[in-house]
Amino acid sequence: MVKFFSLASLVCALSVSAVSAKEIQEHNQMMNHGDGHMMDMDGAMVMGQNTDTLPGGCDKIAATKEITVRAGHKYSEKFPGTMFAFDQQEYQFEPCTKLTVHFINEDEIRHQWMMHGLPKYLYPKGMFHLEVSGPGKVSGTLILPPGDKTYLVHCDIAQHMEKGMKGQLKVGKGGEDLPSIPGVTASIFPDDYSGKPYDPKVDAPVTPAPVAAQPAAAKAAPAPAQPDDSIVSGVTVIGLAIGFVAAPWLAKRFAGMSAGEIVATILEQAAHWVGLVVQLLGKLVKMVSGKNAIALPDK
Repeated sequence: MVKFFSLASLVCALSVSAVSAKEIQEHNQMMNHGDGHMMDMDGAMVMGQNTDTLPGGCDKIAATKEITVRAGHKYSEKFPGTMFAFDQQEYQFEPCTKLTVHFINEDEIRHQWMMHGLPKYLYPKGMFHLEVSGPGKVSGTLILPPGDKTYLVHCDIAQHMEKGMKGQLKVGKGGEDLPSIPGVTASIFPDDYSGKPYDPKVDAPVTPAPVAAQPAAAKAAPAPAQPDDSIVSGVTVIGLAIGFVAAPWLAKRFAGMSAGEIVATILEQAAHWVGLVVQLLGKLVKMVSGKNAIALPDK
């Protein structure tokens, strides 16, 4: 019996040693398919690689940095309710940094490190993507755009992000923090570990009330007021003045871009500013609503 247990202990120890000595395959002989897309037949992929083309608004490479990102089940242990995670959930670099990412997958399944929101005229689909199947390492390089912005990085394999494999990368001062970043920001829908049974009366979604039918004979809408010519003229003059002042900066910002790239960049920036305005208006509405609630007298 003692010999049996000794043999079992030896087998167990050898198995643990074999697991701990798991070899990480390094994928460095990949085929180049053009447009920054490289891959091999062993399950490694790089998309959106850019080692030398400066984004619009970058006069030069501001800094050259390298990071190593590890992905695996064991990094989720510190975040209850998650299954996968990166070893780090937040990164920050100055604008126009040339960044090389060494992505190491320590699990026996496929993982990705994908960065979204990049300018589409330079990065196809607006993303930079590293992927490797099984224990392995793959590296890729990109040049970060100018400006202050927070970018989403995550694993896009089904349910991996939802199970914790998510982070954010800040360029410059960054923008708004992203929600539900493990260990960084609060979850939009926090998990409930209270053990309470499901109550359909409390937990069921609220059904909106039906919209009242419109009367058959609606009153004719009044004719729209004609615009004031003086206001139109004033807006035109102000627009021209801003255009003359901003012309040198715009020439520098869009230097070397094609017409399509310029349009794509303008639309992307416009969407960014519209989002900021919407967020600001939302905060103002909440602030005003809060003050009104406080001012109401008790009945």
